[in-house]
Amino acid sequence: MNITQLACLPFSGNGAWSELRRLNLSIPFLAWVVVVPLSFLPPVLLYYAGTQYGDSFIAGFAGKEWRFITTILFLAELLTFFVMGWLIHAVLDGHKLQVSYQDAYLLAAIAPLPLWLSSLALLVPVLAVSVVAVLAGLFVSCALVYQGVRSLCHLSDNDVVAMSATYTVMAASLLAWGVLMGMVWAF
Repeated sequence: MNITQLACLPFSGNGAWSELRRLNLSIPFLAWVVVVPLSFLPPVLLYYAGTQYGDSFIAGFAGKEWRFITTILFLAELLTFFVMGWLIHAVLDGHKLQVSYQDAYLLAAIAPLPLWLSSLALLVPVLAVSVVAVLAGLFVSCALVYQGVRSLCHLSDNDVVAMSATYTVMAASLLAWGVLMGMVWAF
């Protein structure tokens, strides 16, 4: 699997997803090789932005305990991966779709990639850049979930079921993401 195939995941049907599925990546492998390293990006970059940009980025940004906040954010991201894998499996099972736990966790590991990568926008000390990057990340993440559900459940002919399952998964994902961001601002 190369970068071109990974870039096609949000926009393609079975081809790229089948190749990813064929790799037969275990849940521990996904956790240690994909989720843990990429979960470091948002906390590290948020710590950098919080300690370097201060109130010029957002009012009240400088006075926060960034070490504590970013540690909690990292741990919450890891927990979210395990909860989302379980939730994806439960939602798809509720829609009478056959998916293994391994495939559900594959989707849970791949779907947040754009959001993790959108945190790179924090390297630019302009709030608008970060907002645009996060919105783009959310859009691509939704596309990943939709295409992943269609491909992993072999639903090329039934988009309504795929959309319904995607809506439920994304609603829960956005809720989890909102809780994570709320935690950052609460501390």
